[in-house]
Amino acid sequence: MDRTMVDLWVGIFVAIGIAALMVLALKVGNASTTFNVGETYHVSGDFDNIGGLKVRAPVKSAGVVVGRVDQITFDNERFRARVVMNIDKRYQFPKDTSASILTSGLLGEQYIGLEAGGDSENIKAGGSLKLTQSAVVLEKLIGQFLYNKAAEGDSKK
Repeated sequence: MDRTMVDLWVGIFVAIGIAALMVLALKVGNASTTFNVGETYHVSGDFDNIGGLKVRAPVKSAGVVVGRVDQITFDNERFRARVVMNIDKRYQFPKDTSASILTSGLLGEQYIGLEAGGDSENIKAGGSLKLTQSAVVLEKLIGQFLYNKAAEGDSKK
């Protein structure tokens, strides 16, 4: 094999490697996950802690993407994070639906999980979810564990 043929094959493998890195970057950046950009309605929820939740994060119910996070703001009066979600009009949820911030995958992508309640009336556009569960913060869990262990040690003395 002459030098130009070896250079050609090296170039092909480098191009394939760069393409694979781009696909991986798009997957990690959540750009490859498509969501129907049809008719949507807004629903909001207030959370004590949103962790690493970001705008355009998926909103899922039963593992199916039903919407996207549209906006994240801070409520100065109640000192909570307000998350506005765009939900596809094809999916209607009861008024007593609960929202939780969950983590998926090895890279820790955060998303909002909706669990439908049993109310016969559906939530209206612009409505608010009353039942919310904040993100689990690993540092808080470790701190609480260490505090409990220290308290156990003090009670044994």
